[in-house]
Amino acid sequence: MEMKKNPKLDLERRRGMFLNLGLVISLALVVTAFEWRTEVDQIDIFQYDYSFEDAHTLIPPTVQNPPPKPPKPKAVILTEAEEDVIEPEVLIEVEFDPDEIIPEIEFDEPLPVEVVPEIVVIAEKMPDPNGGMKAFYKFISKHLKYPNQARKIGIDGKVFVQFVVDIDGSLTEIKTVKGIGGGCDEEAERVLGLAPKWNPGKQRGKPVKVRMILPIQFKLN
Repeated sequence: MEMKKNPKLDLERRRGMFLNLGLVISLALVVTAFEWRTEVDQIDIFQYDYSFEDAHTLIPPTVQNPPPKPPKPKAVILTEAEEDVIEPEVLIEVEFDPDEIIPEIEFDEPLPVEVVPEIVVIAEKMPDPNGGMKAFYKFISKHLKYPNQARKIGIDGKVFVQFVVDIDGSLTEIKTVKGIGGGCDEEAERVLGLAPKWNPGKQRGKPVKVRMILPIQFKLN
């Protein structure tokens, strides 16, 4: 037999009422908690009568000793005998005699003479070819012959040749410091030996020998 519920006893119908009632009770408890006050005993700080003696008892006075007085200067009384001993200040004048001959200073050894190196790397005025570097490289390109051995093997690159520009501008002590082989090193030295004279380098206005390094390019078409 199926049990039927009594609609009057069904609590689901009053669900909204219970929800509103719970919200009202919760809100009332929160407001009561914020408005709740606790009694605090207040103490009147002006009830105690501080007297002048109590103030001195609580805070001891600070006593500072006055600084000592400087001693008084003593008066010095000179007798007649002591007054004769003290002499007044005297200015001493020194006269210079222009006719006085000052002896020359003689040195046991002569002063060293500054020696300029025979060959320098950096000079005040560096040497340069006549017509500039562009004209010099044009001369090199005109007289340079590509070695057959290097052409067959396919060697190309830069040959760094070292030389000295003499005081008369001629190129001396020509040698390869970094080569590529295949006869290119010897050809670079040969062409530099044919080069015209340069303008020599100068140090303090005097011609000096300057050592230089020049790259010469070998390139196959």
